[in-house]
Amino acid sequence: MQLSNRSNRLLRPPKPWFVYMSLFIGLLLNYVPFGRHPGIPDWTALVLVFWCIREPQYIGMGIGFFLGILVDIGHGTPMGQYALAYVVLAYIANGLARRVMWFPSLLQALHVLPMLLVAQALMAGVRVFAGEEFPEWNYFLSSIVGAALWLPLTYLLLLPQFQPVDRDENRPI
Repeated sequence: MQLSNRSNRLLRPPKPWFVYMSLFIGLLLNYVPFGRHPGIPDWTALVLVFWCIREPQYIGMGIGFFLGILVDIGHGTPMGQYALAYVVLAYIANGLARRVMWFPSLLQALHVLPMLLVAQALMAGVRVFAGEEFPEWNYFLSSIVGAALWLPLTYLLLLPQFQPVDRDENRPI
């Protein structure tokens, strides 16, 4: 009988093509025109934070800057708005990666929420600096939805890395 919610399965290292493919899919989901509905999460930021926490030695501020420029171009926003937010987001996520990994997924989501809120506040600050009005408070609802989606996103992105439970003695791994 297992009392904790932790799995006894081992994780393989992620394949680089899977990491970059998931970042690309997050980027494509950001390009889907959902309209001006509040609560649609920033998929690129979510996947970026996930890989910055899980693989901080491979995914960092450079990837965040590159993805931010691509999102800036795709959305037609002031150049550098998303790039600045994603660089700061990647910096914070890389800095807190070891701490966040000690917690189960539900508590990880509580660590991710302030990171997403900081990124959105930076984007709102750039917009205000560029002359737009401060967005309504429901603008920050997407960070809350993103943190709520942390558990299924973690499960989905870790699924290819799970090793089988039953070990075959004829295989070395």
